[in-house]
Amino acid sequence: MGDFSDFSAWGLIFILITIFGSLLLGNVIKKSVPFMRNSLIPVSVIGGLTLLIIAEVYGAITGKEFFNSAIFGGNGYAVLEIITYHSLALGFIASTLRSSNNKITKRRVGEVFNAGVTTVSTYLLQAIVGITITVIATLFITDFFPAAGALLCFGFGQGTGQALNYGNIYQNMGLAGGRSFGLTIAALGFLSASIGGVIHLSVLKRKGKLPLNSKAQSRFNGQVEGENEISMQGSIDKLTVQLALIIISYAIAYVFMCLLCLILKGENMRNTIYGFNFLLGVVGAVIVKTVLKFLRKKNIVKKQYTNNFLLTRTSNLFYDIMVVAGIAAIQLGLLEKYWGVIIILALAGLIVTYIYNRIVVKVLYKDYAEEQFMAMYGMLTGTASTGVILLREIDGEFKTPAADNLVYQTLPAIAFGFPMMILATFAPSNVPLTMVILVVYFIVMNLILFRNQIFRRKKKACLEQPAVAVTEVKNEE
Repeated sequence: MGDFSDFSAWGLIFILITIFGSLLLGNVIKKSVPFMRNSLIPVSVIGGLTLLIIAEVYGAITGKEFFNSAIFGGNGYAVLEIITYHSLALGFIASTLRSSNNKITKRRVGEVFNAGVTTVSTYLLQAIVGITITVIATLFITDFFPAAGALLCFGFGQGTGQALNYGNIYQNMGLAGGRSFGLTIAALGFLSASIGGVIHLSVLKRKGKLPLNSKAQSRFNGQVEGENEISMQGSIDKLTVQLALIIISYAIAYVFMCLLCLILKGENMRNTIYGFNFLLGVVGAVIVKTVLKFLRKKNIVKKQYTNNFLLTRTSNLFYDIMVVAGIAAIQLGLLEKYWGVIIILALAGLIVTYIYNRIVVKVLYKDYAEEQFMAMYGMLTGTASTGVILLREIDGEFKTPAADNLVYQTLPAIAFGFPMMILATFAPSNVPLTMVILVVYFIVMNLILFRNQIFRRKKKACLEQPAVAVTEVKNEE
């Protein structure tokens, strides 16, 4: 048996203490500092940035890496990256296991579909702009990785976990400090959500369009013990059951990843497959839900085992951990040559995401354009949680469908976004071809998104043309 007094046995625990301690400290800062209290920066981001600052100050004083010190087991940065990687998938799985009895009308189906298409179109736009910037940067930075700009759509559009996944893939392909590059883009994405959100709210306030009850506290209607569910404290705790179902779903995902690696050979393909852990985790969760539903239908299982309230809390827990660990895992020293490019990428990401989503909501969501914009802009610069934070500022009680759009848009977004995610892994091999495909795909997505506006005009023009012709014939007679 090992020596349990050794730091190697306590490294992970000290890292978890640091993560949760930073969350509590971040909450104190958020509540105590007027500027922070009035800002829209999530507590998890404040906590992560606090750890990042502490690590940099420690490094400047001692010349050593903070999270690689003995107290964290000597490899704390690697552990933080692993925590970020798994937290993304576990959060997705917990969200997927939730059940829904909501009926969606035909109109709402269209709005949800459009939200998913908007999500993917924004990914594509961010990737196009990002790669354009990094290709130009290769003219000024020796041996720079031209496809690095694709990380803009993962850091901004998909958040910390995916920024780490693709940063790791690109690092293995030659981008020095790729993981920190991606994580830094993600951290700046959260700041962009806050900055853009504050600016937009200020404009609405100046125009008198900010509702007086905008900051009303939303209510969550989930029940800890719903009808026909297992009891809260039976022979096994209800929370334990939720965690067990999440882990089983993740185990199924791992089996799929192993099988895919056996079928699709190559180190790059292996990295890509394991980068999709969150997506395969969703598949695993769907399988678990289907099996439970089948067992209940056959009356083999009498009770409902999943609970939406606990699954939502668990999902949020994993996302909070992911954000803190992801920001804390950034090693700024690895990015010394890239800061100019990173800042330009972040500014460009903020601007194009803001402008494009403003255009979309004005055309497609006229009944609740401001609410939809805040939700989409927040999500596409941070995470869905960031979108909810911004939405609460103008729709505190979620009276509009904007919050539901964030939830239900996931399916069309995954369906349309999957080809782009595969394409991103091949971008370093052929950047020009990748750019052509991205531009064409972006055009196609916008044709789908604005299909009613585009094809309705054409149809109207075709219907009006014969009438004009008939008039001309009559005049000739």
